[in-house]
Amino acid sequence: MSNDRKKRINVVYSTNPDFAYEYAGEAEPETLAPEHQNLRVVTDTKQRKGKTVTLVQGFVGTSDDLDALARLLKNKCGTGGSAKDGEILIQGDVREKVLTLLRTAGYRAK
Repeated sequence: MSNDRKKRINVVYSTNPDFAYEYAGEAEPETLAPEHQNLRVVTDTKQRKGKTVTLVQGFVGTSDDLDALARLLKNKCGTGGSAKDGEILIQGDVREKVLTLLRTAGYRAK
């Protein structure tokens, strides 16, 4: 454990001698196999000025694997997008194309 005070979370003072500080930066969960992922593909327009986007929700794994899957989907759909917090955002209404791409890659998607 490092003794860096700036990375400590929610601690003002503790008199407990066995107290362990919480540090920022949780460990990422391991990436599940594609056949064990339960992905949900939906379209959304909320908070996007009326623009339609396709969301892939429910990914469990590291951010590197999430970025790789997002890159694959964006390249195959020919659109832009982003990936963060276990969610992939693809610009446009490409729900059917994303579903077929995920299923051919071995993911369970609805």
